[in-house]
Amino acid sequence: MSDAFGRNPHPNLAAGAAAGAGVLAAVAALATRGAPRWVRATLVMGAVVVACGIGIHAYRVMSQPTTLTVAAGSFDGDAPKLMTAIASKLNAANAPVRLKVVEKMTAAEAASALSKGETDLAVIRPDSGDFAAARAILVVAHAAVLIIAPPGSGVASMDDLKGKTIGVVGGQINQTVTAVIAREYEFEKNKTRFRYLLPVEAGPAVQLKQVQALLIVMPLSERYIARVREILARSLKGKVTLVPIESAGAIASINKAFESYDLPKGIIRGSPPVPDDDVTTLRMPLYLVASKQVSDDAAGALAKAVLDARRELVSEHPLLAHITQPDKDKDAFIPIHPGAAAFFEGEQKSFFDRHGDQLFYGSMLFGSLASLLAAVWRFMVRSDRVLVERPLTRLFALMDEVRNAHDEADLVHAEEAIDEILRVQLEGAPPGEIDAGEAAAVSLATHRLERMLSQKRAEFTAAAAAPLVRFRQV
Repeated sequence: MSDAFGRNPHPNLAAGAAAGAGVLAAVAALATRGAPRWVRATLVMGAVVVACGIGIHAYRVMSQPTTLTVAAGSFDGDAPKLMTAIASKLNAANAPVRLKVVEKMTAAEAASALSKGETDLAVIRPDSGDFAAARAILVVAHAAVLIIAPPGSGVASMDDLKGKTIGVVGGQINQTVTAVIAREYEFEKNKTRFRYLLPVEAGPAVQLKQVQALLIVMPLSERYIARVREILARSLKGKVTLVPIESAGAIASINKAFESYDLPKGIIRGSPPVPDDDVTTLRMPLYLVASKQVSDDAAGALAKAVLDARRELVSEHPLLAHITQPDKDKDAFIPIHPGAAAFFEGEQKSFFDRHGDQLFYGSMLFGSLASLLAAVWRFMVRSDRVLVERPLTRLFALMDEVRNAHDEADLVHAEEAIDEILRVQLEGAPPGEIDAGEAAAVSLATHRLERMLSQKRAEFTAAAAAPLVRFRQV
């Protein structure tokens, strides 16, 4: 189960890799400070290549789309098919968030998978589980409660069902619906029974008068209404009655999973119209919900991607036309996910809003790393030659040697030392980078030494000629 917007690598991972490059380069440089230049260059460049490879891998991981698992189930199998169609469209559109559908038998099983942490998302009915940790992304559709009485049954109101048997199409998934209705109308006290039926059992049960009415919970789409018409056409002759749930408002005020709703005239059949007037009943939203662990970015991107896909899929799957935003009130039965709320309100943060701090500190880090790498580069390319004393210092030291010279041999040694100092000065300086000021100072010191050498030689010559002059005078 992957959720790159919630648990994928942090956006600073690439910056971390850059920091790693600088650190590795610095460590390599310090560890090889005494090695030849080519060894230092090889190790430092190797460290940089490794760190850059890590950064490229991190970028590829971060650029991967988010994949969220979604549990979907219904007794007719339509919910998984619908989510599979959406998932395929998201893949084809290269959406930033993708869906992996986990098919379940019922909406209750889908809700259980979400509550156990087995999936990131689920398509659920709000009466089918505990959704304290769930957050709504979208309302996929609304399911209305239809209570249909066959012709000749004499049932026109909820009171007429007391003491009778109601067939509940869809099975145990509708337990909560039957419980709230039974409690409101005191069915248990009046010995009204509920019999849970599979869709294929509904028609025969009515024909055999095993039930005196059918309770169906379904979306009001053409496909589902056609199924009801098919059941009624095969099983019944005459005009059926839609029994109003007059206390729908009272039920909805107590149980927030439901809401009161007026079925429009002629929703089941147009001529003669069934019902022949608007009928009050219950309905509930069918949600696409997410766990709290799904990030705001993922939730917002998913809401947008599904709504974009709806436009192209609605002709093939008309139920998608019912997709809408969830209730954004704070006291909603299932609170809207903050990421979905931000999308619907147009308040989604831009890239710079989300990562402004990271970019600011990243730029500071980049500047520090640039300085660090520059220092490493200077260390890496420095000359392998052993550092020597500055030429001026050595030249001034030679002046004392010249002053204290005892013979011509000392002067010759000083001249050789001067030549060596100048040679090292020229060879050690990078091409075109000789400091002009220091070169002028070295030149002046050299001239002075040459002058001192000349004066010293003159002194030696005069000292050598003095005995000869005294001899001639004698």
